[in-house]
Amino acid sequence: MKFLDLAKVYIRSGGGGGGCVSFRREKFMEYGGPDGGDGGKGGTVFVEAVEGLNTLIDFRYAPHFFARSGQPGMGQQRTGKSGDDIILKVPVGTEVLDEDQETVIADLTEVGMRIELARGGNGGFGNLYFKSATNQAPRRANPGQEGVERTLWLRLKLIADAGLLGLPNAGKSTFLAATSNARPKIADYPFTTLHPNLGVVGVDNVEFVIADIPGLIAGAHEGRGIGDRFLGHVERCSVLLHLVDGTSDTVVEDYKTIIGELVAYGGHLADKNRVTVLNKIDALTEEERAAARSELEAAVGGPVLMMSAVSHEGVTEVLRALRSEIDEDKLRLKPATEEQAWQP
Repeated sequence: MKFLDLAKVYIRSGGGGGGCVSFRREKFMEYGGPDGGDGGKGGTVFVEAVEGLNTLIDFRYAPHFFARSGQPGMGQQRTGKSGDDIILKVPVGTEVLDEDQETVIADLTEVGMRIELARGGNGGFGNLYFKSATNQAPRRANPGQEGVERTLWLRLKLIADAGLLGLPNAGKSTFLAATSNARPKIADYPFTTLHPNLGVVGVDNVEFVIADIPGLIAGAHEGRGIGDRFLGHVERCSVLLHLVDGTSDTVVEDYKTIIGELVAYGGHLADKNRVTVLNKIDALTEEERAAARSELEAAVGGPVLMMSAVSHEGVTEVLRALRSEIDEDKLRLKPATEEQAWQP
C-alpha cells in the first residue's frame, strides 16, 4: 500500500427537507384541518480515528463526501426521512486542517475519537406546526435548512515514542532494521528512504515505537531534497535520536545542519529531548572514534553515545537511553494524582 500523509477532501452535509402544506380531506370525516408534516434532517459528516489504518491513500482517489439531504414532509402528519450520516475513517494521529492548511480543526490522537465536521441542515416545519386558535388553516411551511460545504485537508502525523533524525545515509534505516522487525529499504546512495517507517523495538522487556523519516539536507526547509514535510511525523515523539555518520569528514557540520533545519522548521521540535549518537564506529579506529566523539561532544555541549548498527556495538546502550527519556517524558506529562485521603 502506498504511503500518503496528506490529502485534500471536499465534504458537504445534507440539507433539510422542506415542510409540507397539506389538509386532511377524507370522506365521512366531518372535521379536516392542516396535517402537513415536517421535513427530515440532513445527514452530518463526521471524522473518526480507527485502528488498522496507517495511510490516507483512500482519500486520494475518492476525495468527495456528500451526505444525503432529508426528504420533504408529507401529508397525514408524516415527517420526511432523515439523511444518513457520513463518517470519514482516518488513522490515529490525523489532523484536520481548514482550507488554508494552517488552522487546526481537530487532532485525532486516540482510537474512537469522533469529531463533527459539517452538521446536517434541520428540516422545515409543515403547516401543522403553525396551526393555532386564530389561524386554523395555515397555508405556509418552512423550507429546509441548507447543508454546509467545506474543503478540508487531512494530515497524518505518525504516533511514535522516538524519532530518527540525520542526514541521508546516516544509518537510520539500518538501525531500525537491526533493532526491530521493520524492513526499510537500505542502500549505499542518498534518499533511500522516501516515506516514513515505523518499528517496534524492545530493551529490558520494554517495547516502544521508533519512527524513521527521510534524511534532511541543508536547505530542507526551503524544499531542497525531499524537504522537511516529513518532520511532522516526529513532532509527537518523546525523544529524538540524532544519528551522525562517524565516517564523515565533517561530523560537526553534519550535526549543525540538522539542528539548523529543526530550528528553521519552527514549533517546539528543536526543543525536544535529543540523544546524539556517533554511528558507524565499526569503520573507525580507536583514535578516530575518540577524536570524532570529542569534537561532537564539544558541539553538542553534552554526552555523545557511540554505536554501530551493523555490528550491534553500543545498540543496547542507545536503546536504554531512549527508554529513559521516554519514561521521563511520560512522567512529566502524567497528570498530578489526587492526594490520598488520610487514614488513621
